Amino acid sequence: MYFFMNDYSEGAHPQVMKALLETNLKQTVGYGLDDFCSAAAQLIRQKVGAPQAAVHFFVGGTQANLTSLSAWLRPHQAVIAAKTGHIFVHETGAIEATGHKILTAETPDGKLSPAMILPLLRQHQDEHMVQPKIVFISNATEVGTIYTLQELKDLHEFCQQHHLLLYLDGARLGTALTGRGNDVKLEDLSKYTDAFYIGGTKNGALFGEALVIINPELQEDFRYMIKQKGGLLAKGRLLGVQYLALIQDELYFRIAAHANAMAERLQNGLKELGIEFLSESATNQIFPIVSNKFLEQLREIARFEVWGPHDESTSVIRFVTSWATEEKAVEEFLETVKGLYKE
Repeated sequence: MYFFMNDYSEGAHPQVMKALLETNLKQTVGYGLDDFCSAAAQLIRQKVGAPQAAVHFFVGGTQANLTSLSAWLRPHQAVIAAKTGHIFVHETGAIEATGHKILTAETPDGKLSPAMILPLLRQHQDEHMVQPKIVFISNATEVGTIYTLQELKDLHEFCQQHHLLLYLDGARLGTALTGRGNDVKLEDLSKYTDAFYIGGTKNGALFGEALVIINPELQEDFRYMIKQKGGLLAKGRLLGVQYLALIQDELYFRIAAHANAMAERLQNGLKELGIEFLSESATNQIFPIVSNKFLEQLREIARFEVWGPHDESTSVIRFVTSWATEEKAVEEFLETVKGLYKE
């Protein structure tokens, strides 16, 4: 059985596990005030080129999004997201549960643009409606696509003009920044967003996300917000240790590039069989469109997610590769699929 269900099924990269084991018996203060978290935060500031940024560690992405968005929105304000956005589809109404509405825009490729956001602003112009305040984007997006540097600049400029905040969900930031055709660098995020997070759960960590708050107006009292939302981990040092292991020697980007390479091989192999795709993914999520009959055959040999129906006779499925996906497994899977597809 081949496993392409997600990129967080394995525990952690061996170097991360080694770092955790080596520091296991060291005693530190709690709640992220330890030397490991301080060193990891300082390293991240250096890497992103933002010495004044605030860095906070979370266990998971939903927790980071919930805490951040609810902290930065006033009671009458709302967040704008793509209709495929994680906060809208896959976070169980966490943002709405805090009393904030999510305004969504249709998008063909998971990405937002100023042209998509502008109609929402025009529809919400007085006190009888919620006030749009934050634009939420993901890089990579939920359908595997990535933002170009120009697209990011355009969004940032638009948000500045319209007094909006730009927040980037980086659950799969590693695969985005090492994706095919990418021209965005980590330090660009410090120039063209108000805040973003560097996702670890889906790229080699046992768990963990590192939130980087660039805008100084969003930094005040943020630890209070984390505590109130249940995110201030007593054993916070576990997050700092992991991020030191991931960031200090570029391990984070090397293993993300591997995940992308495995997905590209998988995508190319399926294309050779004539299989079409929902999107042209540059990262480690790919979305083949297959007949419902073939879908059932695939279920006999692999674990994956069914994204949804494409039409009456076909469905979109999702294959995800990770830092631990073996090239041998990908090649063997493609050979098996080739045999099935000919039948």
